[in-house]
Amino acid sequence: MSAVEMSQRSTIDQSEVDHFSRLASEWWDPAGKFKPLHKFNPVRLQYIRENICSHFDRDPKKPHALNGLRILDIGCGGGLLCEPVARMGAVVVGADASEVNIEVAGLHARQSGVEVDYRATTAEDLADAGEQFDVVLNMEVVEHVADVDLFMEACCQMVKPGGLMFVATINRTLKARGLAIFMAEQVLRWLPKGTHDYDKLVRPEELETPIERSGMTIIDRTGVFYNVFTDSWNRSRDLDVNYMVLAERAKAQS
Repeated sequence: MSAVEMSQRSTIDQSEVDHFSRLASEWWDPAGKFKPLHKFNPVRLQYIRENICSHFDRDPKKPHALNGLRILDIGCGGGLLCEPVARMGAVVVGADASEVNIEVAGLHARQSGVEVDYRATTAEDLADAGEQFDVVLNMEVVEHVADVDLFMEACCQMVKPGGLMFVATINRTLKARGLAIFMAEQVLRWLPKGTHDYDKLVRPEELETPIERSGMTIIDRTGVFYNVFTDSWNRSRDLDVNYMVLAERAKAQS
């Protein structure tokens, strides 16, 4: 897709932006509306750290294992991923279409003494500006955009040769409808009603097609499930509900 074609389309679903903007003050409350993301953070951070360190030959035991890597968290919300990744030594750009989210994220980062470059912008605008990153974190956002293909292509465009992209989302299955929407929103009240629209959930192949069309290769897939007995999220082989996909761009030919 050319830059002109990309600029004529948009990934923004204004109703989604408005929804999360209204909840912005709750981002850093571990007992608030984003409680599920706070509980989900450890498993996704472990997955991110392990795979980045393995790919870039870093020691995962070092506190600044990601030192010097430039990482984009697209759809960063209040910065729940940006801050811990920045503490690992990465140069982090956090981008979100909601200016309110960016204001909340920036305020919290300053209060925490963590340096993150927050921007109220979109994936297509960053890509159009020629931004490039060693790693793109595309986590729990693709199910909230207006144009999945455009969003994925823009994200892929920003991955440097030899770089990685992580994608986490919810599968469009009846199992996911029952657990991730009905149970999580209607019964357990983990999330506000209307957080997820079943028709906008994304199947793995709907991610992988634009990723591979953009010249990247899928190198890992993992499911994630909630264990009620340990009150924690864990990886699994089951991709039917929550899942993560890891893709890489080949290194440039020397």
